[in-house]
Amino acid sequence: MPTAGIVIIGNEILTGKFADENAPWLVQRLRGLGIDLERISTIPDTLDDIATEVRGFSSRFDWVYTSGGIGPTHDDLTYLGVATAFGVPLARHPEIAEMLARKLGERCNEAALRMAEVPEGAELWWDGGFAYPLVVYRNVVIMPGVPGLLRHKFDSVAHRFTGVPVQTDRLTTLCSEPEIAEALGEAAARWPGVAIGSYPRFEERPPVVIVTMESRDADALAACGEFLRTRVPG
Repeated sequence: MPTAGIVIIGNEILTGKFADENAPWLVQRLRGLGIDLERISTIPDTLDDIATEVRGFSSRFDWVYTSGGIGPTHDDLTYLGVATAFGVPLARHPEIAEMLARKLGERCNEAALRMAEVPEGAELWWDGGFAYPLVVYRNVVIMPGVPGLLRHKFDSVAHRFTGVPVQTDRLTTLCSEPEIAEALGEAAARWPGVAIGSYPRFEERPPVVIVTMESRDADALAACGEFLRTRVPG
């Protein structure tokens, strides 16, 4: 299945000014599309960090989704960071520059036109009819940091990302993890294509353990679930 990594860019996240809303949302959307998310990284607005993280993620995963750092201010360095990651210059894209001039009119100054400086050779995805396109370089999808914008942008291009969605099952038990560990291990050995997780919830009264099962193989998932329900008291 396609793999993915998310790079959240922004000092405001690392300093606690704002809570990250984008990674949790993308986790759910990618899961629903059948894309296997393998890593999430949160980094500051520094050129070296952006370039290093994007370069590494791009070499490891099929898709890289960045969030933040594409505005007109001095700390918006994502386009330059992506360009630096691949050793290409920034170039003013005429379509974006024209769009900015048309939209902003007299307010279209040099700061605004920074948003038209994208990695040379980048693709523009206009899906969804948005005024400003989604900029994509190789396998790096460069998205805004504003949660509402990111969600609309991603939803408009989600059809480009295809995989087989994972099916899930779960059970809840009053048993402790040591009491069910043997049964879980046996199930994991018998159905290696089913990912089994065990998650205690001590805040519940009484405390419980939630056991999750996930697989793209519906038959294996059903068999594993049936087995555990005979071995793990509810």
